[in-house]
Amino acid sequence: MSASAQEDFVQHLLELLVPFDTDGTVAAKRMFGGHGIFRDGLMFGLVADGVFFLKCDAENQSEFDALDLPPFRFEKKDGKVGVMSYRQCPDEALTRAETMTVWAKSAYAAALRNKKPKAKSKKKAAKKKEKS
Repeated sequence: MSASAQEDFVQHLLELLVPFDTDGTVAAKRMFGGHGIFRDGLMFGLVADGVFFLKCDAENQSEFDALDLPPFRFEKKDGKVGVMSYRQCPDEALTRAETMTVWAKSAYAAALRNKKPKAKSKKKAAKKKEKS
């Protein structure tokens, strides 16, 4: 997929996500030749090679399994195949905002459940130590 076609696809996704974007924070960011899809700074989707993938975890995996939706796979530097906790978005969600909203909510909930706490910066830790 050409870069301009991928940009068009990402814009289409953002339009489908408008009903889900109740707080105005859904955004796309370029990453590794694709795009990450974020809400409130938390990534819940990714676009790679013109395919949209949604965050998946043990709690929502059965939704993806029921439709036999494959995981996001990529080739590592050592030639091995890596698999991430993202699964392909169903085709129906790519054409209907109502369906996309259901899937986006599920993916965002998975992202929230798996959110890693932010690491404390070294500067803050040093300042805290100085005050002690």
